[in-house]
Amino acid sequence: MTVALMWEARAVEGRGGELLAWAREQRLDREPLRRETFRAPQDRVLVITWWAEPYDAMLPELPEPDPDLVTRAVHRWRFEAVASE
Repeated sequence: MTVALMWEARAVEGRGGELLAWAREQRLDREPLRRETFRAPQDRVLVITWWAEPYDAMLPELPEPDPDLVTRAVHRWRFEAVASE
């Protein structure tokens, strides 16, 4: 099974570049199968990691950034891959 963890945060206005750099610098306890980092308007940053693990596996996740860098708590989602029809 493949599980995708999504981590999304919104930086304080004008600090999106700092949040992006911070997210890229974060190392996990284990390496995922794949890791991608995205940015979007409103200084948002999204990191998706893919794991060959069961849905409920204990997996390393990116931490919360310093509160002065973000406008709200990080949003986190977990998805499992679905076989194509």
